[in-house]
Amino acid sequence: MKYVMIGISCLLLVLIFVFGSSYYKGQQTEKFGFMAKEDASTFVREHSQTRGSDDAKVYIVEFMDPACETCAAFSPFVRQIMDANPGKIKLVLRYAPFHDGADSFVKMLEAAKKQGKYWEALDIMYTSQPYWASHSNPQPQRIWHFLPKAGLDVEQLKNDMADPAIAKIIEQDLADANTLNVHKTPGFFVNGKPLQTFGYEQLQQLIESELKANYPN
Repeated sequence: MKYVMIGISCLLLVLIFVFGSSYYKGQQTEKFGFMAKEDASTFVREHSQTRGSDDAKVYIVEFMDPACETCAAFSPFVRQIMDANPGKIKLVLRYAPFHDGADSFVKMLEAAKKQGKYWEALDIMYTSQPYWASHSNPQPQRIWHFLPKAGLDVEQLKNDMADPAIAKIIEQDLADANTLNVHKTPGFFVNGKPLQTFGYEQLQQLIESELKANYPN
């Protein structure tokens, strides 16, 4: 009888944990979904780089770090989903440079934007990442060998990186990341709903759910 009671107690604890976790995730989703409507600037700032149609009804907000390997891995995956749903999805990139020295890479991206080469620079950063951002032996100075492939004027890029406005962009994005409980990258939100369980399949399901809700026909 004693062991039966212990077993029942353990089962109740597991059920309470599962229910509590599910309730918390539901509350978080509801909170951020509401915030997306009432305080959209927390998700999308005027400085935010975007890709996709302004008429899109599905917004993917990604907090990213140019030195993040997982961000690089998810980039073509997100682009593939967007290409499969033309005009329906808008991607918004926000910065969460959590890796050491990652602020400099964000400044490079923002400086590349001034030359109209933002996405080209990001693609080069991601594809060359193993050569300069290896966790076992990072050599960030090597990135300068790859950036010219994006068609960038490197000397101009170095000058523009010093723009104080870029530091304010990083500061704002980090503040918004903190507000939204983003503590690792990439951090995804789809129409204000956070990706609670991380993974390719889970992100696709969240996006498809919002696509069906906003494009029922």
